[in-house]
Amino acid sequence: MAKNNEYADEEMTVELELDDGTIVNCAVVTILPVEGKDYIALLPLKEDGTNDDGEVWFYRYSENPDDTNEEPQLDYIDDDDEYDKVADAFDEFLDNCEFDELVDGNDK
Repeated sequence: MAKNNEYADEEMTVELELDDGTIVNCAVVTILPVEGKDYIALLPLKEDGTNDDGEVWFYRYSENPDDTNEEPQLDYIDDDDEYDKVADAFDEFLDNCEFDELVDGNDK
């Protein structure tokens, strides 16, 4: 149980540069494996560090296994079918999180 609290205190963030040059700070929600590839779910944050609309961005995610210090690579998902599979996997992830919260909430 302590690990969950420790993780919540250490929220991971990344900075993304959009096509128009705008820099957006995003909280890392999770990394999802889908059909042998990894994808990252990001929550874009406003300047005050909040997100009111719950919008989540998905990107293809890869790391260089030979250089752990190298920045991970994020790539756009431009295929609708691929995006839908990632969105479905994210929905399943959220369902599992809600289930875990319900189970943990019953432990008194």
